[in-house]
Amino acid sequence: MVSVALIGPDGAGKTTVSKQLEHAFPMPVKYVYMGINPDASNHMLPTTRLLIQMKRMLGRSTAKGGPRDPKDSQTRRRGKGKRLLYGLKTGLSLTNRIAEEWFRQGLAWYYQQRGYLVLFDRHYFSDYYSYDVMTADQPRALSRRIHGFMLNRVYPKPHLVIYLDAPAEVLFARKGEGSVSLLEERRKAYLQMASLVPAFRVVDATQTIDEVTQETQRIILQYCRQNAPATKGLSDVSQA
Repeated sequence: MVSVALIGPDGAGKTTVSKQLEHAFPMPVKYVYMGINPDASNHMLPTTRLLIQMKRMLGRSTAKGGPRDPKDSQTRRRGKGKRLLYGLKTGLSLTNRIAEEWFRQGLAWYYQQRGYLVLFDRHYFSDYYSYDVMTADQPRALSRRIHGFMLNRVYPKPHLVIYLDAPAEVLFARKGEGSVSLLEERRKAYLQMASLVPAFRVVDATQTIDEVTQETQRIILQYCRQNAPATKGLSDVSQA
């Protein structure tokens, strides 16, 4: 069976469409959240849960839709001891992040082997593309370069990626997060990924949520019909 990722900026409707498809699709579907927001995750490593609990105990926010924009980070001068501590913290964070990503990919393979269509809400490759994968204007930290290499060269990409597209002004009006300029930058980055994944489709997310869901389902069924040997019988359903 195949894996399908719904991607797009905040406000595009990824989670709503994914949830509707999970219950309406004419074949068994397993929904897997592939982002970093702990409140939205339906699968998580125990170590990740522990780190999140520690952050909450320290009063730090854990509500995230995607990775933090590096432009928002501040450069600080640290002494030798603090640099060592920061390096250790960064290394542990990177190790756990990669482990978490492979854990969820392992679950996806498990479900696919049992005949499920795996539907990803977000995907690590798309979420981190602008930050860790694509060529940056400024040098990236070693941890980000390692993570970007893993996602770009090692981590499996979905069979089909569906990008829910809408103008930045529309997305900002829906959720009011970030800024119009930042949303427009991310929109352009998503479109750049078209040549980097096996199959890439665009859906107009300014439509009603039902229209977006119907078009997304049609695209998935069409993909499965065209790739029948890999979908083990899904093509028969798609023609029903």
